[in-house]
Amino acid sequence: MSGDGKKFSFSDFFTEGQYQTQAEVLAVGNHKKSITIGIPREELNDENRIALVPNSIRSVIGYGHKVKVETNAGVRSNYTDHDYSEAGAIIEYSKESLYKSDIIVKVSPPTLEEIELFQPDQVLISPILLPTMTEEYLLALKRKRVIAIAMEYLKSEDGSFPLVRIMSEIAGMASIFTAAELLSYNKGGRGVLLGGVSGVPPAKVVILGAGVVGEFATKTALGLGASVRIFDNSISKLMRIQNLIGRHLHTSTFNPVYLGYQLISADVVVGAVHSKTGRSPILVTEEMVSKMKPGAVIVDVSIDQGGCIETTEVTSHSKPTVIKHDVVHYGVPNIASKVPRTASVAVSNIITPLLIKAGNQGSVEALLYDGTGVRNGVYTYKGALTNEYLSKRFNMKYQNINLLITSRF
Repeated sequence: MSGDGKKFSFSDFFTEGQYQTQAEVLAVGNHKKSITIGIPREELNDENRIALVPNSIRSVIGYGHKVKVETNAGVRSNYTDHDYSEAGAIIEYSKESLYKSDIIVKVSPPTLEEIELFQPDQVLISPILLPTMTEEYLLALKRKRVIAIAMEYLKSEDGSFPLVRIMSEIAGMASIFTAAELLSYNKGGRGVLLGGVSGVPPAKVVILGAGVVGEFATKTALGLGASVRIFDNSISKLMRIQNLIGRHLHTSTFNPVYLGYQLISADVVVGAVHSKTGRSPILVTEEMVSKMKPGAVIVDVSIDQGGCIETTEVTSHSKPTVIKHDVVHYGVPNIASKVPRTASVAVSNIITPLLIKAGNQGSVEALLYDGTGVRNGVYTYKGALTNEYLSKRFNMKYQNINLLITSRF
């Protein structure tokens, strides 16, 4: 609870004047304490981002906290150890030492080997990658009594997901640029230019979902001159995207007959459906894909939640595509990692206020007590599984996080 007696919500991060001059008061009942934040080097070859950039670290350190960064952690985002040390971070050459920090922040889930380095009741802030999630992974987190918070399920007061929102903006734009590249003949595509030229019609793009990914995919596709069709079951979202674009668009609800008809002539299909709780729904069946044109391209941005197209499977930046039914499938979960510098700054902007607020509250556990939006992201808590979807998927006991947190720490 904040000093004025109001409950804290996640969206307050973006409205509260964090840098305003503070009144001098006696240190009575002040819970603020220094916390240590560890930023490991990402072990996955596909992950090029880093959770905190140097400018954000300056802010965190300015509030009296410590930041440890594993050597070469920012190299793939074009940040050197020198950049981080100049920002005030401690460069760690020992992963074991780094994992003694109060909070570990990563932009990809830790490996099983990394989980073994965790201490009981330590806090992990990282994404959940549902397609590759295993029972062994969850059991390891439970055994280590880790308080694991999923970045993508951090919820703001208005019910939106800030990290998903900003990554979705990047993913929406990147999905169209990726599709335009994959349409070329040497990538297995139909050899079609996305925007067409004088006398040649443009490529036809079908976008599944009118959320943030769909919005930015639509803007980018239209900007390149493509012909766009947008599907969503929410009429308000379809109206919203049409108002945002400022022109008449070809929109429809998810009518399977009409969707199948549009897919037959589509050059590009972008899956842009986000689930608020678990796996994304399957909207395009294998039979629909089999009727698509040879050399057409599918970019399933929903793959990090299992994918909304039945034939899509998880791929990597080193081998990004598979071909099924003569259709090119792109299923890289961390598509934003194609532009790691931009994506790292975006992630850092979301996570930094959370870390500062945790320090001001005294601990992440105190923050969980006050912030229902932050609590929404917790999936393991001191040996308990607190995500209902994961409990059903792996047939493991589920415990409600609201019942587990019964007092302020």
